[in-house]
Amino acid sequence: MSQDNIFREVDEELRSERMRKLWRRFAPFVIGAAVGVVVLVAVNEGWTWYQNSNSAASSDKLYAAFDLADGGDLAAAQAALDDLAATGSGQYATLAQFSQAGLLAKDGKVTDAVAAYDALANTQSNQRLRELALVLAGTLMVDAGTVADVEARVGTIATEGHPFRNAAREALGLAQFKAGDFAAAQANFEAVVNDPLAQSAVRNRMGYYLAQLLAEGAIAPEAVDQAGADAAATPAEASAPAEPAAPTEAEPAVQ
Repeated sequence: MSQDNIFREVDEELRSERMRKLWRRFAPFVIGAAVGVVVLVAVNEGWTWYQNSNSAASSDKLYAAFDLADGGDLAAAQAALDDLAATGSGQYATLAQFSQAGLLAKDGKVTDAVAAYDALANTQSNQRLRELALVLAGTLMVDAGTVADVEARVGTIATEGHPFRNAAREALGLAQFKAGDFAAAQANFEAVVNDPLAQSAVRNRMGYYLAQLLAEGAIAPEAVDQAGADAAATPAEASAPAEPAAPTEAEPAVQ
């Protein structure tokens, strides 16, 4: 055997030995990483199943509470929503909290309902949910509070760019109407009428409010005539995407 062959065999043996040492050194980490990936996949699949299972259970609880409320058993409905708010999966806990406030209003406990909505507005991380809570609280304050109470909640929402702007304008306009500030009420109602994204049903309602202002001699007939003309949307306007309607208190939407 030539000297070159001997050196080559020794070199190959040394490389093999180094590889064995490296493998013995790093094998636990490589195997551990592979096992970790398998475990993560298994955990993810298990968690997905668990979440889906919990979401289904939470959904059943929510609709059971709605059924109790529809049947007139508000106390039992509130108890069911209390449980869901504490244990609900995902956004079902938030839905339960909004529904609790809605049931308080339905039960005539307006002050408690407003406090519940205010609490939601102060604790929700989602901006749209905060705005929704404020609009719902402001709507209740039309009858239960003052213009200042309503404006404190919806004043910043009743501006361009806010999805709930027209619901806020309507609440603010009604509070001003009630307080006798007809010019301000007219301005808010007309802002809704002139919003190209306002739904036709909402525009028609504004026309009714303006007609009431006319009946009280607070505005000129031309304003009501213009509102009626604007409410009759052209085909192009009718095809425009409508703004989100403010959900009812009993069944709010979560973004």
